Amino acid sequence: VDLVESGGGSVQPGGSLRLSCAASSLTLRYSPIGWFRQAPGKQREGVSCISNKDDNTYYADSVKGRFTISRDNSKNTVFLQMDTLKPEDTAVYYCASFVRCGLVAGSIWDYEYEYWGQGTQVTVSS
Repeated sequence: VDLVESGGGSVQPGGSLRLSCAASSLTLRYSPIGWFRQAPGKQREGVSCISNKDDNTYYADSVKGRFTISRDNSKNTVFLQMDTLKPEDTAVYYCASFVRCGLVAGSIWDYEYEYWGQGTQVTVSS
């Protein structure tokens, strides 16, 4: 599975970026897909995923209300619109295919990813 991210960069706090992920050899309509990130010295953190079954979207609490995930099945591409960026959003963002993307116990985001791309750097700094 080849996942190629683009759209990262440097932005001031409060700014926006839109990440894109083009998938080859993977048909997005048949697979949940999403993003995770890793900041220096920190563990990986799931950011968001979108279900292939019902297009439901899920987000980490830290990005809810600021990030929006979407997919274009005709272009085999997934997007992450990031608004109101904060310095703590600084990280390498990875696009990933997920094997689980949903809720457990009614409200807990449950996810597992298996393949990911090379990542794109997002830096939020004044």
